[in-house]
Amino acid sequence: MKKRNLIIIIIIILTAGLIFYITKSGFIKPQAKAIPQTAAQSAAPAPKPEHEGHTAETKESQAQAETKQEEQPAEAPTVEIPIEKQQLIGVKTVAVSTKPLQKIIRTVGRVEYDERRLATVNTKFEGWIEKLYVDYTGRYVKKGEPLAEIYSPELIATQQEFLNALRWAKPGADKDSAVGKMLTKDAEAIIEAARQRLRLWDITDAQIKKIEQTGKPIRTLTIYSPVNGYIVQKMALRGMRVMPGEKLFDVADLSTVWVVSDIYEYELPLIKQGQTAKIGLSYFPGKEFSSVIDYIYPALSGETRTAKVRFTIPNPGGQLKPQMFTNVEVKIDLGKKLAIPDSAVIDTGTRQIVYVDKGEGYFEPREVMLGIRAEGFREVVMGLKAGEKVASSGTFLIDSEAQLKGVAPLGGHKH
Repeated sequence: MKKRNLIIIIIIILTAGLIFYITKSGFIKPQAKAIPQTAAQSAAPAPKPEHEGHTAETKESQAQAETKQEEQPAEAPTVEIPIEKQQLIGVKTVAVSTKPLQKIIRTVGRVEYDERRLATVNTKFEGWIEKLYVDYTGRYVKKGEPLAEIYSPELIATQQEFLNALRWAKPGADKDSAVGKMLTKDAEAIIEAARQRLRLWDITDAQIKKIEQTGKPIRTLTIYSPVNGYIVQKMALRGMRVMPGEKLFDVADLSTVWVVSDIYEYELPLIKQGQTAKIGLSYFPGKEFSSVIDYIYPALSGETRTAKVRFTIPNPGGQLKPQMFTNVEVKIDLGKKLAIPDSAVIDTGTRQIVYVDKGEGYFEPREVMLGIRAEGFREVVMGLKAGEKVASSGTFLIDSEAQLKGVAPLGGHKH
């Protein structure tokens, strides 16, 4: 009996230990009993229901978080071109820098007559041409050289009046008397008036003196060249009738000539009087003339959208002939500007795009604002800083890769 009781006690102890182990391990959860809350548990705030509205502090915190998120700049998009691929497509980069720029405007011009050295020959009386000394266009004449002889009945009548006044004033009258003094004074006034009338008709003092000496009127009046130059227009013909003011000859002095060039409208802001230009002609290969802009014409051609500028060139040997074509080159110093090569720019028609090298094979497409174009470079007005690197070759291949991957400058890429 003692042995049996001992076995029962051992079984009870093992069963109680097994129950205790199972309970502690969580396989069997004991029923919840009402346990009184502690002071710490009762002090903790109860969770708020989800439908309860936000407080003012919560709204202010959310607004501040949204503002900070808006203030953060958007990350610039980039396109990756591995180094090996850059070498294959020939990508090269260049640093954006400030450099002196020089704009060269190349245009064409024409040799023209210097309008300040043109002269016309005409008469102030009616008559007929009896003799021509210059009978073809293009002849060179010197100042004072005879051009033609004109017969005019009106001119002969005036000369006769002048001779009659001279005879009236000859000695023989009683000049000491009051009447003689008055007649002499009147005769002198008439003679001077007749002499002045002959001068107004372009009769020279030498011709007037000859009339006085010979006592006979000159039948024909000789017309002389007013300047040295070439006869560029001749209307006079032998035997033709001449009316007052009618043009007989045009004489051009070609000791200096004009070169008139066309400048496009967009280049006009760079052109100023006094700028130096080099002028060359195919007629003189290897020879250049230096001149300055002495006039900018005020009107613009509606058909070509160009304005005319004028240069004056000495022409002592007469080698420059009107209507010759010339090559004109005007160099303009623009000063120091932030610039990039022309090849770095992709012009979409609505804006200009460059690809900025961000390093490690990444390129950022960026919109820029450009200014003057000068000998392979473009002035950068906005969008780049000195020291940044941009792709200067292979830009179209980079742009194609960016388009395939959907990478565009901030604000969208418009092609």
